[in-house]
Amino acid sequence: MSILDKVKVGNSVQVNLELSRDRLTKETIDAINVSSLGKISEFIITDGKGIGVVLQLSNGKEQWFFEDEIDLLDENGNVIQKNYHKKQNSNFIFDFLKGLNYDNKNKVSELLNPINFFIWMVVSFKDIF
Repeated sequence: MSILDKVKVGNSVQVNLELSRDRLTKETIDAINVSSLGKISEFIITDGKGIGVVLQLSNGKEQWFFEDEIDLLDENGNVIQKNYHKKQNSNFIFDFLKGLNYDNKNKVSELLNPINFFIWMVVSFKDIF
């Protein structure tokens, strides 16, 4: 489940400073040390895959954070535990592809066989999917 399903613009979240300290300025770190709570002002796409958030911090400045650098809060202000389990793909095709292995071929006839080439190509690209 995505962060978009759990929070909205205007919700408060808590910044996990240990996960983001290395890329923040001293001014931002000082503001988070004063109060680690921030209000979501907008969502952004990070590196084409993930969702990030722009937070308004206690000093009034805005800073963006990756989804995993913040902790979501419930109605009472308690941190919601994150579920790190990736969605398991139960698709037959993906299960089949995970089980494929490629053995190196040494004979010319094996190298020129288009079926062996196809298996090699599928095994090479299976981690992308």
